[in-house]
This record gives sequence, C-alpha cells and structure tokens, in this order.
Amino acid sequence: MNGVRMAPARAPLATLVARLAGRVTRTEPQRVFTTLARNRRLFRRWLPFAGGLLRGDLPRADTELLILRTAWNCAGWYVWVQHAGLAPARGLAPALVGAVPAWPDRPVWTPRQHDLLDAADQLHRDHVIADLTWARLAGERSDAELVELCLLVGHYEMLCLTTNSLGIEPEPAALAALTAPATAAAAALRARLVSARRP
Repeated sequence: MNGVRMAPARAPLATLVARLAGRVTRTEPQRVFTTLARNRRLFRRWLPFAGGLLRGDLPRADTELLILRTAWNCAGWYVWVQHAGLAPARGLAPALVGAVPAWPDRPVWTPRQHDLLDAADQLHRDHVIADLTWARLAGERSDAELVELCLLVGHYEMLCLTTNSLGIEPEPAALAALTAPATAAAAALRARLVSARRP
C-alpha cells in the first residue's frame, strides 16, 4: 500500500490530544487526531462527540466489542489496531478480541454479546437493526443505551471510512502490543484495505 495520503497537522490541540491518547494506550501519540485536525473546525466539534461515545451509558466492554466488529466490517485497519490493544484493559478478554472476526462460528459469546454482534452486522449490512434483534436488545437495555449503540456503530463506520481513505496507519507500538490473534486480524484488514485501494 502506498501508505499515508495526508500528513498529520501540527495543531496544538490535536498534538496535545494525540499525546494524551498515546499515554492512555501506552503507545505513541495517535495519528488519527493530528490527521483529522487538518480540518480544525470539524476536529474541534468531532472530538467531544467521539469522547462522549467512549464514556457513555453502555458498559465499556460492550462498547469495545461493537467498535471491533465495526472495524472488522469496514476493513478499519487503524481502528482495529487501536481498539484491539485497548479492549482487554476495558474488560473484553483477549480471547474474545481474537474471536471477533469469525464471531458466528465461535461459541464463546454470552447471549448479550451475541445480540451486540448481530446488531453491529445488521447495521453495517442492512442499515437497520432487525425486529427480533431489536426486541432482544430492548428487553435488557435502556433507551439511552439503544440510542448510543446506533450512534456508536455509525460513528465508527464513519471513522473507518475516513482513516482508510486518508491512509492513517497504526502506530508501531500499537501494532507491537497486539496479541497473536489480534495481529493476524490486523494483517487481514490491511490486506483487504490494500485490495480495495487498488482494484
């Protein structure tokens, strides 16, 4: 792949946020922030929304599961690497992270996780959650959580499309921190992205 299509900006706010995010994940400053800051107006408005989704009503392990499945569905190499490294510290076991790509074939999921993965796939494929899945989700989740679930998947679809198109590449330390199954998934996502960029 011909790599980066847009160089990071040197905007002070983006640089600070990228450094702080790197400290949280114990990696380098995250390029997603400095690259999106090429459009400062949108970056300043996007940042609180994106941060709010990571501190929402859904349990953080559920949030990470939805993000990882969305990254897989969208060939989101950058997003996958960031969140596959972060998810175990947020309550999603490394074995579950590695099972996300082939989730229907892996009997490791609770009914709750199964419903979340179903919802992520349906939103990606059909742009709506099917009635049966919705009924199961609504039976155990608040209205606020259901709204958040839809916005979370939609946001990370948008973010994957953007990072893929701008050519934002994962930081080396983030790649190095992945477990073997998550690394294999990252390599598969990179291959899908290369193929899509060079049809």
